[in-house]
Order: sequence, then C-alpha cells, then structure tokens
Amino acid sequence: MATTIITIEDLHLFHTIDRRVFSRLLINLARTPAESLLVMALWLWLEDLHFQTIYIVDKLDDFSDSVVDALANEAVLCLKCLEPRSSSGAAAAAGEDDMPLTSLVTGRPMSSHRFYPNKFAAISGIKAFLNKVCAVVFADILQQVMSSGITVSLSQVVTPDSAIPIPGFPHPTFGAISVIPRSPDFAIPNGGFWGWSTAAEAPVDDRTMFLTFSRGYPVSEEEVKELFNLYYGDCVETVKMVPPATASEQSLYARLVVRSVSTIDQVLSRGPIAKFRVNGKHVWARKYERRDMYVDQ
Repeated sequence: MATTIITIEDLHLFHTIDRRVFSRLLINLARTPAESLLVMALWLWLEDLHFQTIYIVDKLDDFSDSVVDALANEAVLCLKCLEPRSSSGAAAAAGEDDMPLTSLVTGRPMSSHRFYPNKFAAISGIKAFLNKVCAVVFADILQQVMSSGITVSLSQVVTPDSAIPIPGFPHPTFGAISVIPRSPDFAIPNGGFWGWSTAAEAPVDDRTMFLTFSRGYPVSEEEVKELFNLYYGDCVETVKMVPPATASEQSLYARLVVRSVSTIDQVLSRGPIAKFRVNGKHVWARKYERRDMYVDQ
C-alpha cells in the first residue's frame, strides 16, 4: 500500500467532535489533563472495539456538561478496575450496574467488573489510543490550557516541538505519554486508514510475562515453550532466559513474549500470579513491568 501523508489539520478536522468533548472535560468540568486523556482514550477504545455499532463520543457532544461529567465518573471507575492492585473480587464487588449511563449510551450492558477478565487487552487498547490518537489530536488544546494556568501552571516554558510534561504520567497502569504540539501543516506519514486500529499488534512489553523458577530445579527455554503452547495453543513468540550470575548457576528468571495480549488475560485469569508445573518443576508467571517507565518526570 502506498504511503499517504496527512497533516495535523486533517486530524483535527477528523476528530472535531472528540476535540470538543475533550475540551469540555478539561475546561468546563475542570478535570485534570491526565484524567481527561485517559477518559477519552477509554471511550475511543470502546468505539473501536464495537466499530460501527457504538459512537459514544458523538453522542456526548449533544449532552449537557452534568451528563458528560457523570459519564466521565463511570469511565474513571472502569479505569480504576484496571489498576495493578485491583482484583477480580474487588471488580465484582463494584456491582453489575455501576455504569448505568454508559449502558444507556452504548445500548448494551456495561459494568466496570466486566472489563477485568480482559484486563491486559483493555490496558493495551487504551494505551494505543492514548499515545497514537489523544497525544496527537489534543496536543494543542493541552498546550493552550496548561500554559494559561487554567488547570496547572508549568514550571518550564513549552516550546515548539518539545514535549509537554503531563502531571500523572508516567502512569502506573498506562505508562508514559509524549505530547508534542505541532503546527497545523505538520505532515504525518500514514500507511492505512489513520493506521490506529487496536487490531494492530500490541507492543512487546504489553505481551510479555515474567517467569520465576525454583532454585535447584532448572527449567529450559524449550520446556517453557512446551508448557505454554500446551495450555494456550501456539502462543509463544519468544523466550528470553535471564542469564545467571555465574556459568555454574541456573537461570532463575525468564521473559516470555506471547503473540497476543489475550493470552496474558488467560494465564492470569485467577490473580496476578499463576503457578504451573513442567516435568515436575514449578514455574510462576506474572505480568512483566518495565521499571524505568515509572521514573518521575
């Protein structure tokens, strides 16, 4: 497919309604930039998940600020259920009908705990819209609002082509974000229809689990592949054994990259750590997290 060029102005026109709703969250409702970005990313992800059946943001454009505020509160509740410390029990305790307005707008039952079984796929999808859409099409709005002091005064001057520091990012669940205001005629290479569908392959970090082995019971790379492919089909992309301190010792850790984030949801369906046995040896699996992502800006 031939590469086409779109400009920031093109994107602004395409996302006109999204930009109006984002401005209302940020200015009319005085929500923080981080929360406003995450709420919009969640709504856009839900639209993409049910493409051509749900147009959440388009409908919000006709609602009063009080209704938009109430819907944003439901979105925040949903986002909290995706946080690292949330559990299936806590999510279920939230109730079946804790997102009644969202259910009404979408025309289908919605509740925060329904997202938990697909927690990591949801996080990956929301991150995609946060970074590939929201960070781009709302950059100028964030620059104007934050520089004016409506939400927060910056300790540094934001210059063209420099990233705006967004308080709250890097986020413990959704990682870092780079918001760089561009001129309206700034050109962006585009290989497809905006190229931003969450159907695209998730980043490697989103598809990685961290494995731990018992000392004295060495587990090989082939055993790891055999174990997970047996339980979850042909799911293993790569296994990277963490080298031991000395050649005489065994590897106690490994990073497992799977082909789909949905596999991680299957593996960790009962909690943050899953326990397996392969050839009589224990293997513990949890979601991999890059520590360097959460260093304060």
